[in-house]
Amino acid sequence: MKLTLLIILAYSNLIFTDVVENLYEIKNPKPARILFVGNSYLYYNDSLHNHLRRMVEESFPDYIDLFEFKSATIGGAKLSHHNIDHLLEYKNLEVSKPFELVILQGGSSEHLTEESRKNFLLHAELLTSKVKDSGSDAALYMIHAYVKPHEDYDPGMLGKVVALYDQAGKITNTNVLPVGIAFANAYKEKPNLKLHKDFDGTHPDILGTYLAACVLYASIYKKSPIGITYNYFDSINDEDIKFLQQVAHKTVEDFYNFKLIN
Repeated sequence: MKLTLLIILAYSNLIFTDVVENLYEIKNPKPARILFVGNSYLYYNDSLHNHLRRMVEESFPDYIDLFEFKSATIGGAKLSHHNIDHLLEYKNLEVSKPFELVILQGGSSEHLTEESRKNFLLHAELLTSKVKDSGSDAALYMIHAYVKPHEDYDPGMLGKVVALYDQAGKITNTNVLPVGIAFANAYKEKPNLKLHKDFDGTHPDILGTYLAACVLYASIYKKSPIGITYNYFDSINDEDIKFLQQVAHKTVEDFYNFKLIN
């Protein structure tokens, strides 16, 4: 919470409680059919939807046969690049019934200019409206900030991203998933942690993807990720698992101002 406040206040006069007060609640407490719409931030590292699905299957073993998680991604895509009408026709993606939750992830550069911010907000409103008209919940995936050596690295980027997604959440009355804040919180505690790919400073490494999955798990199902045993088939060590789960737990509780189920 403290880091979040510092980031936001450093960028603008936003008050963090505004995000909480305008929070759009996901109606379904246990969505089984989820569609991810975004770009390479989602499909890197064996695709985020797979990691979340494995966590959810561990938590709800009696419902494994009901879970249908799909991901529709375009490299470098902004919200405006997606054919949401086609994607919401669930049979096009060979899903048994309409989606219960659609997660929308914007492009990493959509915060940079006034024109790109307006375009993001316009399409956030358009896409979330269509998602809700289809009978599904919508959620906005708050992206993480660039780190070095990215050419557009900016220490104030996350503040701009938070402000943009906060505005989008309010305009569309849509839930925001605080992934970017979780990245910042993790780096605050462990600056040498590797959440990004070394070669570009933008795409998530496997630890970043795992952290994002923990944040989504906690945000959507309101359950703490602490104690989940899934470790990407023994590819992530116990120390990192424990730390990332704790960061996700605290970030989500602080962001939404509610207690997670343990």
